[in-house]
Amino acid sequence: MIIVKIGGGESLNLQAIVNDLAELERPFIVIHGANALRDQVAAKMGFEKTTITSASGYQSVFSDDSTLDAILMTYSGLRNKRLVEMCQRAGINAVGLSGIDGRVIQGQRNSGIRVIENGKKMLKRDLSGKPKSINNDLLGLLMSNGYTPVLTIPICDQDGCAINSENDDIVCELQKSLDAETVIQLIEAPGFLRDADHPDSIVPKLSRDELATREQQVSGRMKRKMHALNKLAMGSIREIIIADGRVDHPIHDALNGGGTWIT
Repeated sequence: MIIVKIGGGESLNLQAIVNDLAELERPFIVIHGANALRDQVAAKMGFEKTTITSASGYQSVFSDDSTLDAILMTYSGLRNKRLVEMCQRAGINAVGLSGIDGRVIQGQRNSGIRVIENGKKMLKRDLSGKPKSINNDLLGLLMSNGYTPVLTIPICDQDGCAINSENDDIVCELQKSLDAETVIQLIEAPGFLRDADHPDSIVPKLSRDELATREQQVSGRMKRKMHALNKLAMGSIREIIIADGRVDHPIHDALNGGGTWIT
């Protein structure tokens, strides 16, 4: 089983990704983002996203009702259905689902995010949370009958409400639940870079021990992503591949040694 995580950047080559998916011989499931599209739609709706940083240094998007509307329109709407359309045209019998559909991704809403503003600690509550379980019965029903799930946010909280969540955290829950051997993360870079300003500074291999060290060396959104990678690497997974999603054969290149491999 392969989990393919497609980032939400504007320059990702979605058609090339789908073309490679159509040639995979192993079963796979897709989870995707749409952050660039969300930001464009949010701006047209008259509001900008707000990023908050927790007291422990992890950044996230502050999620209110307007943010959830933008997520529903872009992640589970436009991006999800366009990806499903591309899959159908490529011969992949895809079914697009957000986490609230059939509670396929069950989560728990955050009780609050501890932040520091103007030197003071505060507790901010928003419409976000963490995934806690996967509806394996629904995914198994689909996959055993020849359908390919294409998943995205929002996820479902304990009261049945839509909440925002991090796709990196969802990938961890999916891998654990499905016992997937391989996770491919397609991003807007050749792989994990030593220096973000130099695309040729790719790190071809990372050990699990190195991940923990590198999490302490980064900040902002990358710190959150490294934390999720650490959690993912501690499970039963065989390999994590962080690869370029902008090229002509993103998945083919990744599986044939491209990008950064964590084994």
